[in-house]
Amino acid sequence: MVKSTPTLSIVMPCLNEAENLEALLPQLISLQPTAEILVIDDGSTDTSKAICEQHGVKVISHPHSLGNGASIKTGARNATGEVIVFMDSDGQHNPEDIQRLLYKLNEGYDMVVGARQPDTHASKKRQFGNAVFNKLASFMTGQKIEDLTSGFRAVRAKHFRKFLYLLPNGFSYPTTSTMAFFRSALPVAYIPIKAGKREGKSKIKLLKDGLRFFIIILKIGALFSPMRLFLPTSVVCFLFGVINHIDSYISSGTFSNGSLLLYVASVFIFLMGILSEQISSLHYRNTDKE
Repeated sequence: MVKSTPTLSIVMPCLNEAENLEALLPQLISLQPTAEILVIDDGSTDTSKAICEQHGVKVISHPHSLGNGASIKTGARNATGEVIVFMDSDGQHNPEDIQRLLYKLNEGYDMVVGARQPDTHASKKRQFGNAVFNKLASFMTGQKIEDLTSGFRAVRAKHFRKFLYLLPNGFSYPTTSTMAFFRSALPVAYIPIKAGKREGKSKIKLLKDGLRFFIIILKIGALFSPMRLFLPTSVVCFLFGVINHIDSYISSGTFSNGSLLLYVASVFIFLMGILSEQISSLHYRNTDKE
């Protein structure tokens, strides 16, 4: 029995990308003529919407800017394809790589991410920052994550929509969706890509959004893999309590209040981890239902 090819939707968040869309859309239409191309206009003030309409591309407009993640959620809700490819509209992602994502997805994966090679990052700071985030997220999930923040990915729509309520409205939707798929045991793969240099000014601020990504990773770690966060913290508190206890006993022969505080903190953090594990499991009890 021959399997039919899954229908494809390409979703692109857009905020004032008229110049880039003018070059990108003809390429997409040429390479993926049967795909539904859906541009989410996140309150653009330029001619982005008009350019999409000139090329016969479907546009959904937000009345004002709601954020990159909000655009992704709007796109996922309105896309009709069984497979959704998310990509930026700023020219960073090569449309020719879409087929590579789809080939890998057909090997049995539910998400395939285009992992940017280190030499394609805009600066050494971004390269270092992404490496740190990838290592931290890999620890939280117990899986190797090659590119945590890449917005170029192909997903099975039926699975991706299950996690829309978890996605933030800002730039960290890739972080959340990747960890959600790993936590639900949905297979994720990576393919190497060369990310082009965007035209125009980036909307991500390195320091501000870097701190935000770090906090989000910790939050997601607490939600998806709580004991990976709480257990080491509990052990560290306990060890500091033991060290303080020994030092107090040797120096004055007493049991210090500091040691008691650290022991109590260790127990409470451990119990919080157990409770968080139970809460976390509730988020995934229905993920096997279609």
